[in-house]
Amino acid sequence: MARGKYQEYLTKEGLLKLEGWARDGLTDEQIAEDKIGINRTTLYDWKKKYPDISDALSNGKEVIDRKVENALLKRALGYEYAENEYAVWDMDEDEAFNELNKVIREFKDLNPEATDEDIQRVRREFEPVKIKLVKKKTKEVIPDTNAAKFWLMNRKPKEWRDKQHVQHDGSIKIDNPFEGLSESDLRKLADGG
Repeated sequence: MARGKYQEYLTKEGLLKLEGWARDGLTDEQIAEDKIGINRTTLYDWKKKYPDISDALSNGKEVIDRKVENALLKRALGYEYAENEYAVWDMDEDEAFNELNKVIREFKDLNPEATDEDIQRVRREFEPVKIKLVKKKTKEVIPDTNAAKFWLMNRKPKEWRDKQHVQHDGSIKIDNPFEGLSESDLRKLADGG
């Protein structure tokens, strides 16, 4: 008897995959069609039938939702960040030779099982340059009013919604010069008579 595809996603590894895909920001539709190879409605059925699948997707989405919330709040409040400037210049031959040998020694110490091929890779990837911090400065991103408005409209909808509901229980008095005229009198006025 053939096993259902869902059973693979009820295992520890399968649930971890689902959670990871959701955490990566994929939608249910992308997970279903691109990752699992099923129809979106099939995944929705799985979520209803198997709480473990639903929980894994929810847990993954919660992580990415928190990151987005934090980024929105940070943008709404404004923030500072460091922007560093570096100077880069080539080493002379002796410096490069000595620095490469130092890098290879450290690599061998950290990787006693390293092969000659591993050491050659380290040699190829070595860049004979010096880097020095020249200028360190702090930049400021001012608060974003749209982000703040969006945040407040969602967190405090009663105070910040665009659409206001006004209820009027009284009467409205209008000054109407035609009040009291009969329908025939109104027709005569309309006909110019």
